[in-house]
Amino acid sequence: MTDKIRVRFAPSPTGHLHIGGARTALFNWLYARHNNGTYILRIEDTDTTRSTDEYIEAITEGMKWLGLDWDEGPFRQTDRFDIYRSYADKLVKEGNAYYCYCSPEELEARRKESMAQGRPLKYNGRCRDLKEPVPGVKPVVRFRMPREGRTIVDDLIKGTVSFENEQLDDLIILRSDGTPTYNLTVVVDDVDMKITHIIRGDDHLNNTPKQIQLYNAFGYPLPKFAHLPMILGSDKARLSKRHGATSVMAYYDMGYLPDALVNYLVRLGWSYGDQEVFTQDELVKYFSFENVGKAAAVFNPEKLLWLNSQYIINSSTDKLAELVLPFLEKDGIIETRQHMDMTWLSKAVGTLKERSKTLLELANSLRYYIAEEVEYNEKAKDKFLNEKSRDLLAALKEDLASAPEFSHHGLEQVFKSVVEKHGVKLKDLAQPVRVAMTGGTESPGIFEVLEVLGKEKTIKRLEKAIKVIG
Repeated sequence: MTDKIRVRFAPSPTGHLHIGGARTALFNWLYARHNNGTYILRIEDTDTTRSTDEYIEAITEGMKWLGLDWDEGPFRQTDRFDIYRSYADKLVKEGNAYYCYCSPEELEARRKESMAQGRPLKYNGRCRDLKEPVPGVKPVVRFRMPREGRTIVDDLIKGTVSFENEQLDDLIILRSDGTPTYNLTVVVDDVDMKITHIIRGDDHLNNTPKQIQLYNAFGYPLPKFAHLPMILGSDKARLSKRHGATSVMAYYDMGYLPDALVNYLVRLGWSYGDQEVFTQDELVKYFSFENVGKAAAVFNPEKLLWLNSQYIINSSTDKLAELVLPFLEKDGIIETRQHMDMTWLSKAVGTLKERSKTLLELANSLRYYIAEEVEYNEKAKDKFLNEKSRDLLAALKEDLASAPEFSHHGLEQVFKSVVEKHGVKLKDLAQPVRVAMTGGTESPGIFEVLEVLGKEKTIKRLEKAIKVIG
């Protein structure tokens, strides 16, 4: 066993990278980075019927988006079948595994019998001491589990967990077609890759005593285990799609920032005092298992949305302008690869970032800045674009046309002058102008909006509003 910490994230490519898997990937990454260790990506694709290259790509894409760079890999288990078979053969030769010739039908009949009699659902050891092979039958290979004593798991999060060996099954390690099973491949890989710490969800805890016994049979030192608490939905049921636990890249599509999602994921089970918002450097610096809770964490989409809004508020307008571009293209607000004045876009973003919880919201709000014409909300139009506001809009248009400067201060002076001349309040002018500029009644400050739109667009929209009033 090496002194240097080596951890691995080992997803099965039978689906996209989801919230639970992403958190496991993140905790492994943080532990490696905190200890200047090595982070390995291993693809556990032995389920050849469900594993696909498309899912492998989706998993690596999700990890890259979250900034979880790996140091070695990705290694694929399907490239290592000969290695697993040689380890299984070694166990058979040394008497730690045996050939089992029981058919699936026999095993199912015995399982039903055990259920009816209230006995444990485990293999009864019929072939355990068989001396001769059964002709014409392709056997599986079973690991010979000790029948007495206990297997102790010293877990870095859960503490000491004890398992009675008589409850453990003689598990199949090679199927009859020669393909290896999960518990064998994972131990062989962790030994070969010199993994020092196995950090995974506590749904794997029941596999750990079986894997410990395999380590013992091979004569290898045990790695340290850390089983992370489960993530539950708000109803305390296991997290699923109905709780909003879609794939990580679906959060990209919804306009979440990767740093916000990472910050949220790390807080699902880990804490550092009362701090809520962390930089990546702070996470790497502070991360340890002492601060990982034992209780299940509850996924709260509203909290994630709030955290995302904080990250948007605290991001530079230049960075947000870059990040929002793909959403503007996707929504057809701008054409694909259309040239954008990024200085102008950054200024527009600056007026909206405190009002936008996601990049998707931000892109949608930018629509009225970018579009040549705006569509009016019918209620807003009927309420504010009427006879009463027509003269105010016309007077404003005239004054703006001859205004020497189109800045916040200059605009304020023009509005003040029109308001005083017509004996009305500022809101009596501001709301009709807001509807004329944005199509609705909610927007940033009216002077900010006009400054971003510029003189030409502002006058054009005022002319349209006056024409609509008729």
